Amino acid sequence: MHKNILRGLIVVISLVLTNNVNAQYNSLWIPDTISGTNFNLTLNDTFAQLRSGNQTITAGINGSRFWGPTLIFNQGDTVHMNVQNNLNDSTTIHWHGMHLPAVMDGGPHQVIPPGTIWQPYWRVTNNAATYWYHPHLHNMTMEHLTKGLGGFIIVRDPIEAALILPRAYGVDDIPIVLTSRGYDATNQFTVTNNLNISEYGDYMLTNGTPSAQVSLPKQYVRLRILNAEIERGYNLGFSDNRTFYIITNDGGLLNAPVAVTRVKLMVGERIEILVDFSADVVGSSLDLKAFNTGQVFGFPGAEPQQSGLNGSLLNNHDFGVLHINVAATTANPVTTMPATLANNTYWTAANATVNRTINVTPGTGIGLSEFAFDNTAFALNTINKTVSVNTIEEWTIVNSNIFSHAFHIHDVQFKIVARNGSASGVGSYESGWKDDVYLPKGGSVSFVAKFDDYSDPIHPFMYHCHFSNHEDGGMMGQFVVTGNATEINEPTQEPKDFSIYPNPANNKLFITFDDPTMQAYYIKINNAAGKTIYMLPRPQLQNGIDISNLAAGIYVMQLTDEKTKLTITKKFIRQ
Repeated sequence: MHKNILRGLIVVISLVLTNNVNAQYNSLWIPDTISGTNFNLTLNDTFAQLRSGNQTITAGINGSRFWGPTLIFNQGDTVHMNVQNNLNDSTTIHWHGMHLPAVMDGGPHQVIPPGTIWQPYWRVTNNAATYWYHPHLHNMTMEHLTKGLGGFIIVRDPIEAALILPRAYGVDDIPIVLTSRGYDATNQFTVTNNLNISEYGDYMLTNGTPSAQVSLPKQYVRLRILNAEIERGYNLGFSDNRTFYIITNDGGLLNAPVAVTRVKLMVGERIEILVDFSADVVGSSLDLKAFNTGQVFGFPGAEPQQSGLNGSLLNNHDFGVLHINVAATTANPVTTMPATLANNTYWTAANATVNRTINVTPGTGIGLSEFAFDNTAFALNTINKTVSVNTIEEWTIVNSNIFSHAFHIHDVQFKIVARNGSASGVGSYESGWKDDVYLPKGGSVSFVAKFDDYSDPIHPFMYHCHFSNHEDGGMMGQFVVTGNATEINEPTQEPKDFSIYPNPANNKLFITFDDPTMQAYYIKINNAAGKTIYMLPRPQLQNGIDISNLAAGIYVMQLTDEKTKLTITKKFIRQ
């Protein structure tokens, strides 16, 4: 009897201690998912209770307080996006890592004004992997990312589906977005818009959750990890130094799992890892950590100062990013790991017919313009590179500067072929398809990519440092892909005319062209005051244009001709 009472007291004390320990943590928020081929995304200004005291002004998508839903695509599907900007600011949404036409890419040229709907679409050709979407408005990217705009994209394909891998979303397949924030005296996010505020946050947010914890089952678990910081890098590992396995890079499965105990993850990079909890005791816990102490100078977040310019309470420290509690196995646990994942065939340096070198150089030094490419600050109307469609190119990015960067290129996935001129310098952990690469100080990285499928002499793709304070400061360039016979570089004739019917209209507008070969490159619909309401890149007109959400009144349609890139304007009435 006394033994039973004693056991009961021990259990109660243990539970109290456990609850007190866990009370310092908050449950990891897992974004909702949207699947299919039609995706509605509504961007809103909002607020969140991220710490005691005042709420923090944030931005979310589809009703969330920070971040947005996870979009699930199937390779081969054509996906249609309806992006409604209800923010007070103009913005853009870039589909990071997606191979798609430049006019759908969401770079700085595809500005979505407040109150406007943007409707890009594309056929998903990417491999199964973790991608993401985020704002990309020049000079405002950092501010909009800081507020929390963004979300995951998961692409599925038959090769990945045939593998025995964890894929129960939110159970054994967990999306993790890592970032940090600084706060002012009223709990508002600090933004590095001048040289007096640090670019590094003082407090960790994992999926927008401070002091996050999650319960994961006693089996193999898949973590999809994204570094969505403003600038900080992460040297990730587990508190018990256990081995884990990288199974994907940015753009798809590796050929085989790569065993590591640490992995560096720069801004914009993604990895998927498998972690085996089968030997752990149910109820035990551990931490996913950033082992950032003692990194070489130039590693972003390794600076010694804790405050002021380049300072942070997290700088040069090891710190937890996710507290993990081990729970019971699921009904159908994954208990083994595939020895082989894919059979990728990669481009090599020998395949390249064009070689380019881009140098990291000092910027103007004005404001945040610390760095540039090839001594040229970004300008919206400057095309820095012209690439011929279907060409395989080798790009070498040289960083002779004292600070590291994260180089990202739009449109393509690439294969890293050398670091500092040597193939042996490429880590096995980064041996797969990439769109974002760590560029340490005083070094270089070479990669090979094929620029296939899409050409467009009007809308460019971007390359840039993914530290958003650097790209906002001008460390960004543009390239166009040309050479497709259907794309004409210069107008050769006046565009033919078109007609709108019915006019007046109630729910849908239809368009007929005088010349049956004429196609619409872009359509904008403006209200009578000149405000843009709809942005329709390369609209599919066979089913008409849905105007059912427009208020009654007079509107102006601006149609840009695919062949000549000239614009014709017509009025119509919504009854």
